[in-house]
Amino acid sequence: MRFQEPALHSTRGEAAVRALLLALAILLAACSPESAHFNATDVTGGDWGRDFRLADASGKTRQLADFKGKAVVIFFGYVQCPDVCPTTMNKLREVMEALGGEADRVQVLFVTLDPERDTPELLAQYVSAFDARFLGLYGDPDKTAAMAKDFRVFYQKQAGSKPGRYTIDHTAGLYIYDPQGRLRLFVASDEEAAKIAADLRQLLAGR
Repeated sequence: MRFQEPALHSTRGEAAVRALLLALAILLAACSPESAHFNATDVTGGDWGRDFRLADASGKTRQLADFKGKAVVIFFGYVQCPDVCPTTMNKLREVMEALGGEADRVQVLFVTLDPERDTPELLAQYVSAFDARFLGLYGDPDKTAAMAKDFRVFYQKQAGSKPGRYTIDHTAGLYIYDPQGRLRLFVASDEEAAKIAADLRQLLAGR
């Protein structure tokens, strides 16, 4: 029965991030004339989460420039996550379905916070189960920690009943970049798929 505790910790971690991002959004409002039209928190102009260098399932190093011309959605999680991760990934599948032909201009990236257990092969199987276009990314523990820090992502292991059976409490929001590679939005984990799709359409339209 490990379902509830990670969700509670994820909510607290996400609440702290949301409070920080809301404050940042207010400071950056003058730079974001379109912010009132987004459902998510507009973080345009922030000086964090600028890039990353992690490997995909084939071992190829990926960075933001690889996806220029596409809106990029980043979600941090782990394969054995019992609740928020599969729920969010399924929601992103619904977002892609809602976008129709525009979905080909969106790249979803699942960044594992559990490199000890999430092998490249396992990541590839996991993300493709939701949508064949999704990519799983991983790094060693140091790279994972550095990227999480840069993105203001909280994560912490919670011991299970046996060694190796731990869970990970973590921030559960989405980070969305526009096709020009600029971080634009932070999306709460409880946001509706239709609203996420609406925000992505605006970014794809150049707003």
